[in-house]
Amino acid sequence: MLQVEHINKSFDGKQVLHDVSFTVGCGEVVGLLGANGAGKTTLLRIITRLMEADSGKVLFDGHPIAQEDLKRIGYLPEERGLYRHEKAGEQALYFMQLKGMPRKEAEEVLHGWFYRLGMDEWWNRPAGKLSKGMQQKLQFVVTVAHRPDLVILDEPFSGFDAKNSNMLKQEILALKASGTAIIFSTHNLQAADELCDKTIQL
Repeated sequence: MLQVEHINKSFDGKQVLHDVSFTVGCGEVVGLLGANGAGKTTLLRIITRLMEADSGKVLFDGHPIAQEDLKRIGYLPEERGLYRHEKAGEQALYFMQLKGMPRKEAEEVLHGWFYRLGMDEWWNRPAGKLSKGMQQKLQFVVTVAHRPDLVILDEPFSGFDAKNSNMLKQEILALKASGTAIIFSTHNLQAADELCDKTIQL
């Protein structure tokens, strides 16, 4: 599904990524491990075309990753991007439509996710009224509800208590079982051990 080949990236003369290569297949979970500043977020931004590599290439489904491929990717960035004054449900609908899902279908899918994750009462609540963990759960739903072929999660356990961390682990395993390719960066070594088919040390 995804091939990362010989990626290099430097900032102000300091090399952050050095000759990084790996693959992610359908139904495979790959973890990116490393300390702060190791280049995990930079690599994910390169994969999602938010940043250019100095050299190397990223192939998606056998071809150089292009803008139109991004609708087949779900990306949860480390920096959260919710509109504080907008209602949770309406925001989720907006993001689903950006991914190409018709509004009626998006409503059905999202209501299913909200019910599944115990979020029903949040639909009409402004995002700014949600706790950090609730916001994280909402953004996870927005990331995966359009059924992407590749899911990319940057520090997905940040802001979660033990209960919600376990919930997220189960959802990642369910995505894996459905054939979704998954990359996530984490400081949570236990989660990496439990979920990953392989890990990449940066």
